[in-house]
Amino acid sequence: MHKRTLIHRATLVNEGRSFKGSVLIEDDHIEEIMEGEEVYPGLPSDTIVEAAGCYLLPGVIDEHVHFREPGFTHKADWTSESRAAAAGGVTTVMDMPNTLPHTTTAAALEEKCAVATAKSLVNFGFFIGATADNAEELRHADRRKVCGIKLFMGASTGNMLVDDEAALEHIFEEARLPIMVHCEDPHRIAANMAAVQATEGPDPDVRFHSQIRSAEACYASTERAVELARRFGTRLHVAHVSTARELELFTPGDALVTAEACLPHLLFCDEDYARLGARIKCNPAVKTAADRAALRQALTDGRILTVATDHAPHALSDKTGGAARAASGMPMVQFSLPAMLELVDEGILPLPRLVELMCHAPARLFRMENRGFLREGYKADLVLVRPHRPWTLTPNRIESRCNWSPLEGHTFQWRVEKTFCNGFLVYNHGHVTDEDFRGEAVTFDR
Repeated sequence: MHKRTLIHRATLVNEGRSFKGSVLIEDDHIEEIMEGEEVYPGLPSDTIVEAAGCYLLPGVIDEHVHFREPGFTHKADWTSESRAAAAGGVTTVMDMPNTLPHTTTAAALEEKCAVATAKSLVNFGFFIGATADNAEELRHADRRKVCGIKLFMGASTGNMLVDDEAALEHIFEEARLPIMVHCEDPHRIAANMAAVQATEGPDPDVRFHSQIRSAEACYASTERAVELARRFGTRLHVAHVSTARELELFTPGDALVTAEACLPHLLFCDEDYARLGARIKCNPAVKTAADRAALRQALTDGRILTVATDHAPHALSDKTGGAARAASGMPMVQFSLPAMLELVDEGILPLPRLVELMCHAPARLFRMENRGFLREGYKADLVLVRPHRPWTLTPNRIESRCNWSPLEGHTFQWRVEKTFCNGFLVYNHGHVTDEDFRGEAVTFDR
């Protein structure tokens, strides 16, 4: 059904600019962008959204999520987590391969895509996971349909560790897709765990997690990955950088090696274990307040290219215990945009820079087709946000199946009012508008 929607008199934030204007959506794409407060398209619209006082941004692209399906649907699935994404202004997600079965073959990719096609309210893409022996699968992965290669150089959820030097060299030398790498040195982590357990018992208090998954373990692994990328000329994106020292390995404007920051390391530090316990346990661990401050500074100096969530829901019962037993990961996709907008309010980064980090840069990095920008002809993936609309996060507002958040009780100052996915109003003032709407598999220009 042909439909025209006008979003009228918003403040558009796009490609380094903020300006008053309107956007005309025709079916699934942006038909026209009009600058100025009192402008209208030549033809009438079916729906007019009066957006004065709101900011219109490209829909957020979260390049790093774990939606748990297949294999862990007691924690989450594509229905519940795509609802959370839509409620947070996230219109495209890129899912990691450590599900069950692991997404390390073309067949597993096809099966996961079929599930998302049937269930997801937002757009989606998938990483293929690297193993020590799936070089042929990586070589023949469809470059138009696969986000990139996910490589675990540190053991995390899913047991997909690749640590053999010959296997790593082969992966970096043969890669035809960008590699996103999880960097933590497993040997240092094992030694740290043994040393702490010797004095603290088999399940040390969670406050030791940052000591066990230490800054040194992160730096050693990241340094190794960067060296391999430079030796073989491989496009490398280092996931969830968590330390100030790692930032020394990245240079603004580097087209080969780049870094991602994730919400847990931008919002929390090791001092927060006393208040939040295992709810903020994640891999890599949150580090010191100084590390957090350095990461925040790197949001604007070019060393951080993208911001994502590492959205990783667990049942709350899985989060009991300490540094050895409690599960690592937290659900963040619904709250990443409101949380980052508060960093804008604090003066940590300007709003156009937030849009660069969370919308434009992921689209450029992975060469996503027709998404990530407010441009005529691009898919109408949009989010309308309103400032100065306080709301407090309580469990009844949480869309993720796990139904908890480390941010419970926090009062946000920005509200996601509307989320448009492929031109469809999928989320409106606190509610998913149509349970039958489905997002699309994204494609890449390679």
